[in-house]
Amino acid sequence: MSTYQDLLAAVTDPSGREILDPATGEVVGSVHESTVAELDDAVAAARAAQPEWAGLGHAKRSEYLHRAADAVEANAEALAELLSREQGKPIKNGPNAAFEVGACAVWLRANADFPLEPEVLVDDESGRAELHYVPLGVVGAIGPWNWPMMITVWQVAASLRMGNTVVVKPSEYTPLSVLGLIHVLNQVLPADVLHVVPGGGEVGKALSEHDGVDKIMFTGSTKTGQAIMRSAADGLARLTLELGGNDAGVVLPDVDPQAIAGDLFWGAFINTGQTCAALKRLYVHEDVYDSVCEALVGVAQQMPMGNGREEQNVLGPLQNKQQYDIVAGLVEDAKQGGGRVLIGGDPEPDQPGYFYPTTLVADLPDDNPLVAQEQFGPALPIIKYSDVEDAIRMANGLDVGLGASVWGSDPDAAMAVAQRLEAGTVWINKHGAVDPRVPFGGIKSSGYGLEFGVEGLKSVAASKVISR
Repeated sequence: MSTYQDLLAAVTDPSGREILDPATGEVVGSVHESTVAELDDAVAAARAAQPEWAGLGHAKRSEYLHRAADAVEANAEALAELLSREQGKPIKNGPNAAFEVGACAVWLRANADFPLEPEVLVDDESGRAELHYVPLGVVGAIGPWNWPMMITVWQVAASLRMGNTVVVKPSEYTPLSVLGLIHVLNQVLPADVLHVVPGGGEVGKALSEHDGVDKIMFTGSTKTGQAIMRSAADGLARLTLELGGNDAGVVLPDVDPQAIAGDLFWGAFINTGQTCAALKRLYVHEDVYDSVCEALVGVAQQMPMGNGREEQNVLGPLQNKQQYDIVAGLVEDAKQGGGRVLIGGDPEPDQPGYFYPTTLVADLPDDNPLVAQEQFGPALPIIKYSDVEDAIRMANGLDVGLGASVWGSDPDAAMAVAQRLEAGTVWINKHGAVDPRVPFGGIKSSGYGLEFGVEGLKSVAASKVISR
């Protein structure tokens, strides 16, 4: 079991680039910036280790994943503190740093235990045909800064279970968190099965176009996902892309506003709104519009924001200045466009850290930038509608389709709307609730490919038919 100082010392390069705490501006540690040559070495080592790893078989690899989960749990406090200091999220309160570290262990165990037997396609007098799933080789995993540890495990766990080796490239904003996680995992995994290569865009591009990489998994912006597709084209690397969201929620007229307000709030403001599948635009029927707005304000007033190491806080800062400026600019657009700020919208000018207050903006038209663009932060636009057909049209009107939600008391009515919303996942009376057993992925410009569950295992494997 490592202390925070032990873990930080293991991943910090004193001569590297400084990483700052987004809550205070203080230095957390320093990270070595890898070169493309170092990336080449990591890919070569992973490729050399892959046949032996694949040869262990599912049962033995699953044992290793359970050992990896044990290691995460044994080092949970140190990992959570490193994550909080680098990413900004509170350590314990709400679904934040301790939650994220715990989810890493949950996903490792789940992927270890999913059954994956050959599928019998034909078995009659003509013969027998079976569909098997075999390793691809080396997986390149490129992760984001919002849930850096958890999303890395989403990519790594399934890939390792299926017999691939993995080279991880973390976000430039949160490399220490991922370095810490992989340091812990590599204490129990065989040598060279899992590598991490921190660096900038040049390293990410080199990984996505590397001829020694058989699959790229990427979570991040649509623009970067498109660039990865272009880079991977020549080598025909397979892709799983989980891209931008801007998820819509539709509130039907039969809801109890007080009963849903808490879940609505956390659907939108989990991780201070910095979640791909967070609720980012809320369409509310005119019959309950004022009541829903009032109930949400009541919940927001009870949610303290501040430094994640201070026990009372449940919301932290935005992770970086660039994202802070995006959120601030979109809220200003909303004000100029006639939006009514119910709470927030006025950050303290001299406060240290990238804290933008929890903000609810009502009475916006559907084409306002705060509605039409993904804010990825603590600002939720609330749009009134009178006809559910209009709500469905507006919800489907953007070229995104990661998640969506419907809120209502009548299960049949909610299901009817859910079936018409264009998204990879539609939740009813909740939003953003992912489960390692349930496949997850987007449509439209929110990407393609599935993660989680047995389908997630298949996505990091090659299909192989054996007929006799």
